[in-house]
Amino acid sequence: MSQEKTPIEHLYFTETNLEKILGNLDAVRNKIHPPITDEEDVTDRFFPSVCLIGLGRCGSNIALDLASLVYEARANYMKEVENEDLTDNEQEFRPLRWIRKHLPMENKDGFKPVFLIEPIVLLGDLDKDIEGRIRFSNDEGRVQFLEEYKKLQFMDLSEVHAGGAGNAPILGQYLAKIILNKDATTFINEEWRQLHSYLVDSCGIKANQSRLYFYIFSAGGGTGSGMASEFGLAQQFSYLSKTFDYHSGQNQLADKRHSFVFEPIFTSGICILPNISGKNVDISEALHINAGRLLTKYISEEWNFSYNEERNNDELPADVMGRIRPWNSMMLISNDIMRYAEEENGGDADSIDVNLMEKYANQYISQQIFNILTAQAVTTDYDEDYFRRAGIDISETIRLDANDLFMSLAGPVAIAYAESVVNQDVRQDSVDIDDLFCRSIELPHFNSATSAIEGVSVLPVESEKYRDAIKEYRKSGFDASTLNHLHFFKNCSSIVSIISLPRDYKLSFTALNRLKMHLNKLFPNTTLKRYALVIGASANLSLTTLIAKSPCLSDDFLTLMVAYMKRCFARDEYRYTNEIDQAIINMIQEDEFDDSIIDKYFTAYENPAKILDTNWYAIKPMYEKKYRELIESPQNFVSINDIRLDVNHVKNAIKYLREIYRHRISKTSVLTLNT
Repeated sequence: MSQEKTPIEHLYFTETNLEKILGNLDAVRNKIHPPITDEEDVTDRFFPSVCLIGLGRCGSNIALDLASLVYEARANYMKEVENEDLTDNEQEFRPLRWIRKHLPMENKDGFKPVFLIEPIVLLGDLDKDIEGRIRFSNDEGRVQFLEEYKKLQFMDLSEVHAGGAGNAPILGQYLAKIILNKDATTFINEEWRQLHSYLVDSCGIKANQSRLYFYIFSAGGGTGSGMASEFGLAQQFSYLSKTFDYHSGQNQLADKRHSFVFEPIFTSGICILPNISGKNVDISEALHINAGRLLTKYISEEWNFSYNEERNNDELPADVMGRIRPWNSMMLISNDIMRYAEEENGGDADSIDVNLMEKYANQYISQQIFNILTAQAVTTDYDEDYFRRAGIDISETIRLDANDLFMSLAGPVAIAYAESVVNQDVRQDSVDIDDLFCRSIELPHFNSATSAIEGVSVLPVESEKYRDAIKEYRKSGFDASTLNHLHFFKNCSSIVSIISLPRDYKLSFTALNRLKMHLNKLFPNTTLKRYALVIGASANLSLTTLIAKSPCLSDDFLTLMVAYMKRCFARDEYRYTNEIDQAIINMIQEDEFDDSIIDKYFTAYENPAKILDTNWYAIKPMYEKKYRELIESPQNFVSINDIRLDVNHVKNAIKYLREIYRHRISKTSVLTLNT
């Protein structure tokens, strides 16, 4: 789709010159792979199937830590191959211990296999010195890691902006829009042009083999929260543009890389929600408002893309392109999880060091990405001869590819996780499957045997109520009726369960059936259930369950969303009362939706000044001047007012919650002509 035909809502630049795209992709390949040999051609080298994009300070730190874990796991494995005398370092960082315990180190035939997934990692921030901040940190071995892990690349965006977004998502979003609307070929920074082609221009085509993209960011900040959805939208815009470009498959050249016959991609935001509850947490702080803006924006876009029956000209490409949403799904991970984990571990949550809290968050995220990767990894993601050396028959595994995730996961997603240690000489039915499943949905806690953080990433209801409900669930002998009335379970539309087994351990048929029985009873209204069985990628038996859509009905989600609506949309007389809170609950629950209630309580547009105070009126012309200077074409100008959320976002978000609140399934009954 040409730039001239771009819908007015989206002015994202997309390179259409195939030669330029392929040249940029080759440049990125040369950076992330060792120098090519005489017998090797650069096009023979594949991109990893997975890409992590860390945006903002929090997102870039987490993505960096994930890359470090992969690198350190590989380095430790290589050391242990050389030195059989293994020693445990108790001071070792917990996430590294967790990953090391998940490397299947022993093998009967003398070989030592290792699971190696090395994603490409892109780090981006509006901080001019992001590379310096990371490169010259005090972390031991950081310089060597950056030199050796070539798949980590920095997105230097300082050409557009050299400062942060001031903890204001609307500024982060506007700056991202400038970056993505500006013709990439006009950037002085050649590396950004190349990475733009990798991330945006070429997603889904044959020459770019990456199929899963995870955007990692903090919802409570300004840079990550604002930039992430804009980057996701630009990628979706480029990808869907190819869907409606019916001429791209014609006149194909001999070089098949020129073909725009593309494959499904799956993109997900990994959203770190701020703390909500706790002795020292004030419910009205800006972090909650920022997170609420992101959640409102996302589920409004998801409603418009997937559910809105009022849209016109649904078959017209321009209409579809005007309704895109940034990701297929958005995985929610609450920072309160780390507080619960510390409490369960016997610590005082109120005195946890902030850096320690972030490390716990990184560990939990790394666990989940690790398991999602193992469930979809292709053979090119393993080291050479991995399967043969590990003695694994690839036909034993059920692989979830990008299309499986694309079809199974949409909207907000929560994660449930647990694992158990198993030994080769232990009877298969010795693992307590009931306990494993229950641990996966409990409040977050540390598993001392595996160094993993287990539990659910977003609580269905307030922590004390949920703790009591889980106790009752165990006490009743795992009677699902003690839990499945909660909207988190009752209104779930789909689940994806990933079961990971050590190579020499066979999960008994009885145990697997019991696991499925628990899932069926706890999620009585799921339309779609998908299972992935992964063998040989872990030293432990682990269970990851991805819970789709219903997390938007959780207390945390609703609290953050309403906090934002009250602060930035509510009319003055309702801003500090509880009337709006109850009105939104009623609007979700009532059979008929009355639009006039929205108009009664809310103004037409969000008011950013309620977050930025009087600074907003000084900031607005400054940033718009920056836009005009960097993008000179008058017809491509976007005012910062144009990206404000409006009252339709509020309406659509509530309609989405109403849709999920009413999710049901009808049981199939047998029909017969034989009476």
